[in-house]
Amino acid sequence: MNEELDFIIDSTKELMQNAITHLEKEFRNIRAGKASPAMIGSVTVDYYGSQTPLTQVANVSTMDAHTITVQPWEKHMLHEIEKAIMIANLGFNPMNNGEIIIINVPVLTEERRKELSKQAKAEAEHAKVSIRNDRREAMQEIKKAEASEDMKANAEADVQKLTDKFITEVDSHYKVKDEEIMKV
Repeated sequence: MNEELDFIIDSTKELMQNAITHLEKEFRNIRAGKASPAMIGSVTVDYYGSQTPLTQVANVSTMDAHTITVQPWEKHMLHEIEKAIMIANLGFNPMNNGEIIIINVPVLTEERRKELSKQAKAEAEHAKVSIRNDRREAMQEIKKAEASEDMKANAEADVQKLTDKFITEVDSHYKVKDEEIMKV
């Protein structure tokens, strides 16, 4: 196959892989039952005037299946971290005991589990749309490429195979996440 078509296929594969990576990141933010430091991974703290990820100013860990602890490296950051967790609007109520911040993760109700499942499904659909858009753009670029019709047809078939593979991967990620959410 010619280099231009190879480049189109490789860049499309990379874009589709990025959609999967983004989906995995979004799924980490959807909590499912037990406490995990990843639940507050998106929180940023005002650290000397700049927004800094929480993990860079404190040690985030889990005490048990329903408790996350945040221990700042600098004690004066306790209030800032507590405020940042509240602003992040994750549905947590942090408690400051003067040494560490304790976050109790409530047990999910059936209704909340269904909401989270819908949210996960929506994220999976976004990933599929992104993958299909990548396919559409690749097909347009292949049509413009200077190559024989047979080479273009082979390249289009390769892009379709990639699309099918990544869509299947999205479905399997969603299935795993949905089972994790619905598990009591």
